[in-house]
Amino acid sequence: MPPQRRRNNNFYQRFRLMIPIISAFAAVLLFLFVLISFLAPSPNESDDHIHRRRQYTTQVTVEENDAIEKPVFIVPKDGGKLSRDLWSSRNSEHFFGCSNASSKFQKPEVITKPNRYLLIATSGGLNQQRTGITDAVVVARILNATLVVPKLDERSYWKDSSNFSEIFDVDWFISYLSNDVKIIKQLPSSSKGRRAFSAYRMRVPRKCSEKCYINRILPVLVKKHAVQLNKFDYRLANRLDTEYQKLRCRVNYHGLRFTDPIQEMGEKLVQRMRMRKKHYVTLHLRFEPDMLAFSGCDYGGGEKEQKELSTIRRRWKTLHKSNPDRARRQGRCPLTPEEVGLMLRALGYGSDVHIYVASGEVYGGEETLAPLKALFPHYHSKETIATKEELEPFSTFSSRMAALDFIVCDESDVFVTNNNGNMAKIIAGRRRYFGHKPTIRPNAKKLYRLFMNRGNLTWDVFASSVRRYQKGFIGEPKEVRPGRGGFHENPSTCICEDSVAKAAKNSDSRKFSKDDAIKKDVADEVDVDDNDNDNDDDIDNDNDDDDDDQNDLTDNAMFNETMSDYETLNFEGPELEEIISD
Repeated sequence: MPPQRRRNNNFYQRFRLMIPIISAFAAVLLFLFVLISFLAPSPNESDDHIHRRRQYTTQVTVEENDAIEKPVFIVPKDGGKLSRDLWSSRNSEHFFGCSNASSKFQKPEVITKPNRYLLIATSGGLNQQRTGITDAVVVARILNATLVVPKLDERSYWKDSSNFSEIFDVDWFISYLSNDVKIIKQLPSSSKGRRAFSAYRMRVPRKCSEKCYINRILPVLVKKHAVQLNKFDYRLANRLDTEYQKLRCRVNYHGLRFTDPIQEMGEKLVQRMRMRKKHYVTLHLRFEPDMLAFSGCDYGGGEKEQKELSTIRRRWKTLHKSNPDRARRQGRCPLTPEEVGLMLRALGYGSDVHIYVASGEVYGGEETLAPLKALFPHYHSKETIATKEELEPFSTFSSRMAALDFIVCDESDVFVTNNNGNMAKIIAGRRRYFGHKPTIRPNAKKLYRLFMNRGNLTWDVFASSVRRYQKGFIGEPKEVRPGRGGFHENPSTCICEDSVAKAAKNSDSRKFSKDDAIKKDVADEVDVDDNDNDNDDDIDNDNDDDDDDQNDLTDNAMFNETMSDYETLNFEGPELEEIISD
């Protein structure tokens, strides 16, 4: 056999001997592969496991970051240290009420015509009637007529049967104003001496000017001799001649005072508040069911609240369905008791402050009031600081009870109003006239954003923003430009500035350059909130916008605005305005 062939044959023999070994090894590998494939998770399951693990890790990381970065809104018990005095208005000592008539203002015996009698039937609640009485004296002067003591509304929503002399000191009213207008208690007999004059009844448009009265009423008065003007509320123009505006002030701030029983009880309540603490705050809450229904706003009570308030709203057919969110954005909703409390804490009033709350039935009762009471545990009302026996002579008369609240609010160190109704406007005007005592009115249009987002803010950021937004809303001198807004709230004609202090202030101001003055004003007056990104909240614009928005008498806003909260609706029919005519 050739050598080459022999070598090939040997290789073949050796290969045949290795086949079993190779087969066995392959079988072992195949077995191991099958075993591993069986025990190992599928690729999808593995990926899902990895994804879930990553997701869990991400969640933990986010939660840890939240714990570090998310603001904690913790309300402090104290009000913090502020640069301003909580209990007085800045520079208020330089301003004073000045309503005396000039030498040109003739005595009533010179200008009053015989057989010319003006009767007035007021409308609404106590403070709405007060505006009517004040304006009635001015109208009598315009018409050179004798004024018969005004009749109070006994049939309105408030259903108070009290007459003028049961609420106001009628003899003081007549005597104090005797140098301005001739006032008598009732119509006299006619010139024939047989019977009293019969008054001719009529109405005048709202905001009727001096010329309007001379053209519309005077010819009738000359002919009929006695005219009664019905539903007399806001029937006199806001802007009048200076002498007439000063007469308004003499009536409202000097000629109208409560009867002795009301005044004495009111002073007792004030003394009892002073016994508890040297200073106290009063809050005109206005969170009654009817008030909330009228506002058309949403207060977080869900379907139950909507149903209850809608039922009340149906009393007034002229009310249209409103957009609660829009009303809130426009500042037309009263603040909740909790929101009022948070605003006050941010302004510097701590939990040790004593608060007197003037309010009727609060919607939601104690549950609604609980957050406010938690912030201010020293919570009082006339029912808590007077006995039932003491209040009994007044308790069945809504106007007399309102008069007690009026006295306590007027005498308080700080007055807070939750909507700009008649009581709020009248008291704000009095407090300006008698020394510019602090009067806080929520800037609801700006504050609502803070209340909605407070969970995302620290307390310091929240409080700083509140203080910034409330600038111009705390009753300091010259917050509202002279002549703007309702005269009963801003009696600028009757407020004078000390000439020496004014000259000194002007002299000091000339020592600074314009830039220095701006820097000083910003440093002294403004808490800058770097976290507030609202472009429309510029401080300079705030003052202009607020002044225009709140004081334009043609604006239709219903709450927290410097105007009548019902007069713009120009009601003449059903007693729609009476529910908000405190």
